[in-house]
Parts: sequence; structure tokens; C-alpha cells
Amino acid sequence: MAISEKKTPLKKSYAIDGKEISFETGKIGLLCSGSVTMSDSDGNVVFTSAGFKTEGLNEQAGFFPLVVDFQEKFYASGQIGGNRFQRREGRPSDGATLTARMIDRPIRPMFPKGIINDTQIIVTVLSSTTEKDLWAWGITSASLGLLMTGAPFEGPIAGVNIVLTNEWKYISEPSTTEQENAKLNLTVAGTIDAITMVEAGWQEVSDEEMLEWLEYAFGLIKALCEAQLDFIKDYKEAFGIPVVEASFNNPDESLFEKVQDFLTFEKLESLYNKSKQEFQNVLDGFDVEVKEYLLSEWIVSEEDDTSFVGTLVYKRVKEVMRKNLLEKSMRLDGRATDEVREVTGEVGLLPRPHGSALFQRGITQALSIATLGWPDAEMTIDGMMGASVKRYIHHYNFPPYSVGEVRMMRWVGRREIGHGALAERALVPVLPDEEDFPYVMRVVSEITTCNGSSSMASVCGSTMSLMHAWVPIKAPVAGVAMGMIYDADSGNYKILSDIQAQEDFLWDMDFKLTRTPKWVTAMQLDVKIKWLKMDVFRETFVQWKEAIDYILGKMLAVIPESNKELSPYAPLIMNIAVPEDKIREVIGKGWENVQRMEKEYWVKVSIAEDGNTTITADSQEGGQKAIADIKQLLWVPEVGYIGKWKIVKIIDGTWAIVEFAWKSWMIHISKLAAERVNKVEDIVKLWEEVEFSIIQVDIMKWRIGLKRKFEEKKVEVKKVEKEWTDTK
Repeated sequence: MAISEKKTPLKKSYAIDGKEISFETGKIGLLCSGSVTMSDSDGNVVFTSAGFKTEGLNEQAGFFPLVVDFQEKFYASGQIGGNRFQRREGRPSDGATLTARMIDRPIRPMFPKGIINDTQIIVTVLSSTTEKDLWAWGITSASLGLLMTGAPFEGPIAGVNIVLTNEWKYISEPSTTEQENAKLNLTVAGTIDAITMVEAGWQEVSDEEMLEWLEYAFGLIKALCEAQLDFIKDYKEAFGIPVVEASFNNPDESLFEKVQDFLTFEKLESLYNKSKQEFQNVLDGFDVEVKEYLLSEWIVSEEDDTSFVGTLVYKRVKEVMRKNLLEKSMRLDGRATDEVREVTGEVGLLPRPHGSALFQRGITQALSIATLGWPDAEMTIDGMMGASVKRYIHHYNFPPYSVGEVRMMRWVGRREIGHGALAERALVPVLPDEEDFPYVMRVVSEITTCNGSSSMASVCGSTMSLMHAWVPIKAPVAGVAMGMIYDADSGNYKILSDIQAQEDFLWDMDFKLTRTPKWVTAMQLDVKIKWLKMDVFRETFVQWKEAIDYILGKMLAVIPESNKELSPYAPLIMNIAVPEDKIREVIGKGWENVQRMEKEYWVKVSIAEDGNTTITADSQEGGQKAIADIKQLLWVPEVGYIGKWKIVKIIDGTWAIVEFAWKSWMIHISKLAAERVNKVEDIVKLWEEVEFSIIQVDIMKWRIGLKRKFEEKKVEVKKVEKEWTDTK
């Protein structure tokens, strides 16, 4: 329903956790089914449109066609972005993609099953201070926009971002700096009754403390949901909410009882204790058997459409598997509910990469490869929030062969970006500080076989590959996916450790958690049901820690600590501090000194503004030579210093020019020997390295007096004349 341009816009403000936010509609996006602008007093403005299509639908759609986009605009922060040839915003950044995914996850379960109405949510940042991320605003504003459309959306839902500072203080809607320095960074979404999604990363935070902050976040969610309900009440009075017809592609379940009668508990036992492929083969066989049964009993005819059979078989299998779990704790592969699949691992299986590890749990495999790079290899992120850099990069690849499929490989999808970001967040808290380990680190997790929980396998494999690559991580990290099924009638539920692919469609809760032996590092939660008590979180944490301890034990049996030696194929990085007033001297005119060292020694020299100089070399020998050169350039002459100086020129047989620390100095023939000599060449030769000592220094004029080291004859000294040599 379009909003009339003659109507007065509606705007209301709410104070939540000491901060004021505003909702406004009826000013822009006049043809949207639902549109809302969310803003604060600081200058942040997000515009969200929600569209719900009722005509021209794909009636055969087998999934809910919900599309969510999060758009970052450079103009929002007063920037002209993009490359020098293309100033228009390009493909969404990884951050925008992750935000869109985060908005989608809590919204999708709030629609009824089988709905096929095309639904679109576009969240656009119109104004940004760049001081805080606005992803949680996307969840809240999308919910309010959907409420305006009249769609069968069981909202409201809301999102909130909070951090815990090192001073143990809660901050909602934190700045980016507060997020970077926080002990806990938590994004939570939920309804007025329950939490439905969590994204978290933290360090040195206990399980009980985490539960306290979830309760705190839930209080803010309830306040945001109540604000939406208040706003939508006034919106309905001012503009009205249309009555729309939702369309569904649910199977004809009139024959489900027949399918239940045929697929008995005893018959479905053949699905148990099967491999992934065997399970699928038996399941496909049931589709054929049920069709034949319905035909033989004259329930359907050859002319009838029997495409619904597969859906009814799926529903029956799910029903039986859930009942067996709830009543008998009976899992498909025979494991106990708290049992993890067999874990194996290997490191160093790839000879040339700097670090490699194969982690396997069941048949799920993650081949993780670690690469160490020069400081200049850090990743620059150019976006609406301004440019930033990353020194640790995690990429996750999910090729079709990993699940036995044959399909086209195109660009990286949201799944790959999301799983890579989760693994990255899990490992960042244990990485060494840049001052202690100046390398840029990249880990690529290739999922070579997948039977569930591949994102957590990538965390484990990446920990092992970093340790194999000599990275001194603070503690090993492991991850596991927990599931839960819940029966609304009885209130009974079961928590499952390490869910596999065949169990994936059963769960009402998907809970991915990573931790060190002592602390949680990351968490990702998605809930399909509206009910989730905090007691479930507490029980999950206990069972989850037992699973993590088992996995960590298996990992540390393969590689108990980080390697002590760097791979011979990895770059060598060394640091040297250069006084700020000496930086220009080290660089040289037109960067000639740096260019010479890089060419001669095959190194990369990076000099920061504070003088911290990093030498990255292909070999230790080249790096040591570069360090020696820089020390020479920083050398300050002192009386009594003895060193080897190279004769680079002889003038008229009476003067020699020597070179040291890339400077030239003149020395008279009288300082070359104790006795009188006729020519310089009688004592030293051109290009010969000769040991000299410094006998006089004038730093102000940068002149020194040199004397060749020789055994002097004892003579009576009547007069000492001050004798200086000049620099050339």
C-alpha cells in the first residue's frame, strides 16, 4: 500500500538505555509497502524498505524467497570512495554481506512455513558518524518495516549491540574503538519473549559472565520491541495496515496418515548407523517405496501428481527421528547425545606452505593452510566507515565436491563469507600482539569433505595450521556445533553435541561455540522456536565444554605447542628501532639506501613514522646484512672505536679515502704507520679492509681523526699538534 504524499509524516522518539532513537515514516519511500527511517541525535540515519509481493509468484518455490541487502554508501560519511576510475559503490563489502546475513537470520524463522511470497528488505545507511556500526539497527528497522506491510510476520524482533569494556562496564551501541578494545562484543536479536540469534566474540570471559550479559541484552531487546509496538499502533491509526494474502506451497498432507502407517518406526530403523551417502540412498528408496505403496493401494493413480511424496517422507522421517531422540536419546549414528564424533588430525602434510593441518571429525574435513606475510601485506578495507587494515585474514572455501555434488563454481557466497568471519572472530583473541609477532597472517580453510559442522572444523584446523606455522598463539582454540530439539507439548528437550548433516534438519537451535581451555572466544546462535529459556543456555554451556575439552585433547596430541622454527619457505622478519631524527638518514636521498638494501639483499624494508623499522627477508643472511647496514647508518663515532674500514681511493700517494657506515673519510699517510713511508700504497692497497681506530671526534662538524692500528715506537713527545681529517 502506497503512502499518500499529502499525509503528514509520523515520527516518534524513544529513550532506551540512556540513548535516544527515533522512528519516522511517510517522508521518503512513498511507494514502499513498508518504510521507516531510524536515527539518533548523533547524526546516524538508516532507511529501510520492506516489500511483500502478492502477484506473479513462483508457485512451485520450495523455499521462502526472502532477500535482504545492506547498503553502505560512501556519501553517508562524507567520502568519495571507490577506485580512481570507478567512483560508484561496487559489490557489497564483506561487512555489508555479513550484516545482510545477520538481518536475515532472525527474520526468516518469523514467517510461517511454506510461504512463497517474494519478500525484500533493503537497509541503506544514509548518514553515518563512522563511530559505530549500525548492523543491529538493520534488524530493528527491518522488523518495523515488515509490520507495516501486513505480511504474516510474527514480530516484532529487535537487535542490539553491546560491549563489555576492560573496566567491566556495559555499553550499548558502542563506538568502533570501544568494540576493538572490548572484552566482549555481543550482537543479540530476539522477540519480546526470547532470544533468537547471537553473534559474539570475546576474550577472558567466563561462561557465567556471558550468561549475565545475554540477560542484559535481552532487556534492551524487549524495550526496542515495545517501542516498535507503540509506533506501529500510531502508524495503523494514521495510515492503516493493508490486509494482504499470503501464498503457500505446502504439500497436500491429507495422505500423511497413510505415509505414517507405511513408514513405521521399525522400517525407519534402516536409516540408523549409516554413512551420509548410505543414509541418502535409503531415504531416496523410501520415496520410491511410498509411491509404489500408494499406487498399489489405489490411493493415487498413475495420472496423479505425486511430487508431494518426498515432502511427506521427509516429514515422517523427521517426526520419527525427533521422537527417538526425545524419548530414547537415540541418534542416527548411535552416539550419545553428548558424544563427539571421532577426531583425527595431521600437520605438515603440504611441503611448501608455511603451515598446514588437516582436521577431521567424523568424515568432515578441513584442510587449513597458514601463510605468513610481510607487514605491507596487511589487508586494507575501504568502506563507508573509512579505511582500516587487518593483519589476520581467514578465508573459508566450500567447493561442491565436499558434499559429493557437481555444480558450477562462481563467486564466493554469503555462506563462505559468514563461516570465514566466524572462524576469524574465534581466533583473533589468541593471536600474538603485533609488537611480538609482526607478521601478517592469512589462513585458508578448504572444506574437502563435509558432513556437518564444517565451520567449527575450520576453527580447529586453523589453530593447528597456525601452530605449525610457528605463530605463538596465546592458547589453542577449538569449536563445536551444538543442536537442540524441543517438544512444545511436553516441554521436553534434548541438547546434542557435534551435530552432523543428517541431523541438521532436526534442530530447533543451532549453537556454534569456540573456546580455549579456559575462555570462550566466539559464539553464533540461531533459534527456530520462539521459546528459549536461559536454563537451556546454562545446560548447553556445560555439555559444550566437555565436547571442547575432548577435541582440544585430540588436537594437542598432534601438535602440543607452536613450532619453534620458522618454515624455510616463510619470510623472515626482524625489527630495529630507528630514532625519529635519524629516519631521513637511514632512508637516504630519494630512498637510495632503502632501494640499495632491497636490491642487494632481497629484503623489504618498512619504516614507520615512529621509526619502528621492519626488515622482511627471503633468508636470514639477507636480513642480517640489512640490519648491519642500518646499524652502520645509525653509527655515531666515538674516540677509541676500532673497526675495519675499506680503502676506496688513494690520492697522490699521500692521502687515503676510507669508507665506513656508507660515509667517506680522509686519512694522511702519517697515520698509516709508525715509521716514515713514501707512498700510501706501500702500506695499504685499494679496496683492502684495514683496521683503524678513532683518535679524535668533532660531532658538530662531523669530522673524525683516524689512525691505522699498528704498534707504535716509544718516543719522547714534545709537542702535540691538533690534526683533523675532513669528510669527503
